[in-house]
Amino acid sequence: MRWDSYSDRRPVINMEFMMDSSHPIGFLVPNWTPPSRPERVSIQGRYCRLDPLDSDTDATELFAAFSEDSEGIDWLYLPYGPFATPVEFGAWLSQIARSDDPLFFTIRDLAGRAIGMASYLRIDPANGSIEVGHIHFAPALQRTPAATEAMYLMMRQAFDLGYRRYEWKCNALNERSRNAALRLGLSYEGTFRQATVQKGRNRDTAWYAGIDSEWPALKTAFETWLDPGTFDSEDVQKTSLRDLTAGILNG
Repeated sequence: MRWDSYSDRRPVINMEFMMDSSHPIGFLVPNWTPPSRPERVSIQGRYCRLDPLDSDTDATELFAAFSEDSEGIDWLYLPYGPFATPVEFGAWLSQIARSDDPLFFTIRDLAGRAIGMASYLRIDPANGSIEVGHIHFAPALQRTPAATEAMYLMMRQAFDLGYRRYEWKCNALNERSRNAALRLGLSYEGTFRQATVQKGRNRDTAWYAGIDSEWPALKTAFETWLDPGTFDSEDVQKTSLRDLTAGILNG
């Protein structure tokens, strides 16, 4: 490597040398075209529907649904909340509903009830990377096919748009979130120590991700698990999703 001048210090790299030497570089990404940003559109599934967050219509229902968590455990690892009143919650919701990144969705059951939230964030079309986060499932949504399907629908849309990398990050102490990431087939990539300060406390952040080459196998695993034929007579899945995705995990 040499510098072409002292003024701008830009490196000039002999690519032929690099390819023929012992210095490895990343594989080529031919014909790379950055994907579009996700839009504010509804995503319909078999067990749930994701709608763009609307604070005017969703605040009351979401506050009531989250209030079923009487101990406030579901707010524990989020950087905000809990909120004492519907008015306080609605004011916060009206602010985040205007955001494009994070881009929030309300999760609704088949009856149309708002029972959860999730968002895309750190949306980076230039590099084909997108994160899912701000996940908050009310008790009525937790451990249901709709909860899994909501995550599948968001992952499917991201890869269908052309993103190469789908990220999940959580507090390293949040075992529920860490287990959920692995169950969904997202591989653990490491922990960033002392990454942030949230609610006055240190947060080490655990990173998980899936990439586009893994998506076909992940898609098959999700669709197999979500198929009504996988339920037994007591509406329990015959096969664990974690068993279906375990072989896809990197390492």
